[in-house]
Amino acid sequence: MVLNSVVFSQQAVEDLAKFSGVPVWNGLTDDWHPTQMLADFMTIKENFGYLEGINLTYVGDGCNNIAHSLMVAGAMLGVNVRICTPKSLNPKEAYVDIAKEKASQYGGSVMITDNIAEAVENTDAIYTDVWVSMGEESEFEQRINLLKDYQVNQQMFDLTGKDSTIFLHCLPAFHDTNTLYGQEIYEKYGLAEMEVTDQIFRSEHSKVFDQAENRMHTIKAVMAATLGS
Repeated sequence: MVLNSVVFSQQAVEDLAKFSGVPVWNGLTDDWHPTQMLADFMTIKENFGYLEGINLTYVGDGCNNIAHSLMVAGAMLGVNVRICTPKSLNPKEAYVDIAKEKASQYGGSVMITDNIAEAVENTDAIYTDVWVSMGEESEFEQRINLLKDYQVNQQMFDLTGKDSTIFLHCLPAFHDTNTLYGQEIYEKYGLAEMEVTDQIFRSEHSKVFDQAENRMHTIKAVMAATLGS
């Protein structure tokens, strides 16, 4: 028996693991998303053949679970992680410190910046996530105003100076108006595309469905490692 915990509070999942008596998987919390990292870095390695020395740029809300997890997991794998976000959405300082400590130990690096051109120059992968996480729906208008200049689009890809840069997203992505939610956002805020344009989402750069498939493979590995023989 195992428990897969998907909760807002990091403390709640840690308490569950402490008292449950069985393996507990952190499916995600507000602060961390470790199972997603397995699929993300598997996808990067599939595309480039290695992880150490890869330049990975995350663009968007820098204070969410994906940004925090990419920093720390990437640093532990020798990846150069760049978090590109408005200063008001910078990652939690304590987590930046953890990531920098891991980077010094394993050979990666961590950059926090609000400069898009600096963040994406010569990068191998651009990663984004939704602008508003679960439970934050009341902040949509504020987040749109903060993050509209951080949309992943062709202009951003041109700034990389590379043709081989890939696009990553943990999904779901708001890249068109073909969903009820997408239509609602368009009607309220006039945005037909949010964190990524439909052009990039459907382009040869996009590896988002490989990522989604790799969630299955990596979770099977977690199951095998924790359920025993």
